[in-house]
Amino acid sequence: MEEHEFDEIRPYNDQEIRSAIPRILADNAFHHMMDYLFTPEKKKIVISNVKKANNITEFQRALTLEAVLSILDKTTEGITHSGFENINNLTNYVYLGTHRDIVLDSSILGLVHLILDYKIPQSVWGSNLMVSPLVVDLGKSNQMITVFREGSPKELLLNSQRLSTYIRKSIAELNKSVWIAHRKGRAKNGFDKTDVSILKMLTLSGDTDIKSWLTQLNIVPVAMSYEWEPCDSMKVREIYLSMDSTYVKSDDEDLNSMIGGLTGEKGRIHLSLGTPINNEILKIDNRNINNNEFISMVAEIVDNQIYNNYKLWPSNYLAYDLLNNSTEFNNNYNDETRVILENRYAQTTKISQHENDDIRKIFLLLYANPLINKLKL
Repeated sequence: MEEHEFDEIRPYNDQEIRSAIPRILADNAFHHMMDYLFTPEKKKIVISNVKKANNITEFQRALTLEAVLSILDKTTEGITHSGFENINNLTNYVYLGTHRDIVLDSSILGLVHLILDYKIPQSVWGSNLMVSPLVVDLGKSNQMITVFREGSPKELLLNSQRLSTYIRKSIAELNKSVWIAHRKGRAKNGFDKTDVSILKMLTLSGDTDIKSWLTQLNIVPVAMSYEWEPCDSMKVREIYLSMDSTYVKSDDEDLNSMIGGLTGEKGRIHLSLGTPINNEILKIDNRNINNNEFISMVAEIVDNQIYNNYKLWPSNYLAYDLLNNSTEFNNNYNDETRVILENRYAQTTKISQHENDDIRKIFLLLYANPLINKLKL
């Protein structure tokens, strides 16, 4: 593929960011966002620094770092991280991550990279999230790669091939890591299972030796765990309404999910990097299995690391006990956890306008599934 063939999906380059900054600063919605994030004095400082930014890193340090830190300060009880000893700044990786929040999953990964002085990874977002020119400018200025998920079967295949080729180009030529969700869309039921189609997409830019081809990507599983699930009420509502009919999103639903994920209370957050799975991939004897079976085995490797590294919170243990009418894990939570979970369930029934056994089960599974998955290891 020629360079220009990636223009539709690639992030902005340094020159394009300098052109985007005046558009961003002129957008009224941007200033509403800044007013929410910062005091008037802090807003002036941030905008002044944004105006001085000449490249991607300077823009992300001037705006993105400050914005994410403000969001975390307002809506969380702090973040912790582990596993960064498993990577080095001289190697590029494909971070295959759990997906619970539209914006924060990749933003927090980028934040920690920035704080530790690691290269900030690019991230893959769906074209459905490009809901306004401002979102496009902010996304592409923050190293967002666009994936298009609509079109004819032929168009979808061509889009997947282009995305696969660009990700490989990023790793091999552009000296960039890439974050991509390990499944299509967020895990709205709390069940983090790798979609084999994501791994198949990553092989489309390679040759017939997919084992060698996948190891060249240096895949690292990433588990992001939130004490209180972003947009839990909205997720439960969608699953419940999907039980008896095809769920159709409203026009502003993706935007509302982005806003809800950013502004809702999330408690504590933990980011866990696994180890690169190259050695485990190479150990697979694929002489007598087909490519689909091989890809499924790679997906299981990713899942096992995610389940093992996922940090469990009191909310996960309580939901499991309530779901199973047990006290097996009652040493892992207290009355405060119970009150918060009950309040979030009450909000869920209000938003869904239903309260029944199905709603309760969906809600509890959203929190219990990470523990259920870990118990299966």
